[in-house]
Amino acid sequence: MRYQPAPATLYKKNRKKIVHKLPSRSIAVFHSNDILPTNADGTMKFRQNNDLLYLCGIDQEETILVICPDFPDPSLREILFIKPTSEHIAIWEGNKFTKSEASSLSGIGTVKWTTEFEAVFHKLMALTKHVFLNTNDHLRADVTVETRDVRFIKECKARHPLHEYHRISPIMHAFRGLKEVEEIVQIQKACTITEKAFRRVLEFVKPGVKEYEIEAEFVHEFLRSGSRGFAYEPIIASGRNACVLHYIENNAICKDGEVILFDVGAEYGNYNADMSRALPVNGRFTKRQRQVYDAVLRVQREAANLLRPGVTIQAYHKEVGLIMQSELVNLGLIDQTDIKNQDPENPAYKKYFMHGTSHHLGLDVHDVGTVYEPIQAGMVFTVEPGIYILEEHLGIRLENNIVIGDRGNTDLMETIPIDPEEIETLMNT
Repeated sequence: MRYQPAPATLYKKNRKKIVHKLPSRSIAVFHSNDILPTNADGTMKFRQNNDLLYLCGIDQEETILVICPDFPDPSLREILFIKPTSEHIAIWEGNKFTKSEASSLSGIGTVKWTTEFEAVFHKLMALTKHVFLNTNDHLRADVTVETRDVRFIKECKARHPLHEYHRISPIMHAFRGLKEVEEIVQIQKACTITEKAFRRVLEFVKPGVKEYEIEAEFVHEFLRSGSRGFAYEPIIASGRNACVLHYIENNAICKDGEVILFDVGAEYGNYNADMSRALPVNGRFTKRQRQVYDAVLRVQREAANLLRPGVTIQAYHKEVGLIMQSELVNLGLIDQTDIKNQDPENPAYKKYFMHGTSHHLGLDVHDVGTVYEPIQAGMVFTVEPGIYILEEHLGIRLENNIVIGDRGNTDLMETIPIDPEEIETLMNT
């Protein structure tokens, strides 16, 4: 494997948490993601189903995890099914997990080939009442592709129509939102790789470089550090492009006097970093650019202090909005008349700051987790306010990744340059 996986103790803890939430005579089934086609005989890069990975650590296609805690035979209470390997597969695709390797990584004692799944599953279902199956219930999900989990739901209900079926996703979301120490270690590695790449870019940026050339500098450092690449499509947006929130073309020339907005992050072991920074192309902010930058930085730091156990995301976003409102008034972008006449459902500040400030981070960049219940210690959030002034061709967003603690938060990106004077110094050294 390119990366160092988390220890098996993590996956054992994660499975135990799920088992404690299942009623008696239950079974839970998790499938890997598909390898998706491109064209002809081409395929996309494989990305494991995050729920499956969270529970067993197996980063390989055609994997199935079955948890049946009450089954009379203890050897069948946790079963991992993996793709059979052969000399032919090894020659054409490379080595796949052996049973002993999969057992060592996952901490699961019973590992079988997927060819045995149907017979074993039929035996388990004979003594099972409650069936928990996996679905993508992320609040932002727009599912148009039929996954292995969805296909299995159809097949399972057709063959076993009289069982009681349940969604496992609410249980998974509650637990995945709270990170174990081993998970935070992986996220920190992703953040550290992101920092290395950003420092490389600080030395590279100058008038005349293309956005995609900067993208290449990032990915070079990511790959050489054990990452498989970007955690998400990178945003490298110079000048007016920075006012397009999801700009990913990255094909413009960076011009003297512009500011570049970066929203990039490395992945490591399927865990993700999510960083935003803004740099002056020529190494020096103009007075106006610095005013806007400082305003965003103040909001970012105040917002990070507001994220505390017991706070709800809704109340937090409202408070951050009021802080941003004050900064925009000071910048002359809105005034008291705008505030007085604003629609409460669409405050005046949203003209220049139109997105949320924080989201869960982990195996997904926009990670699953409870967003309508109070924040808890152990959650990991981004903090990413921004100001976008289309008429000035200027967009600035600053984003760090924060671990919520009972006695104070931990900034996983505290060593990544963000102070404007430090950035100017590093760019001109």
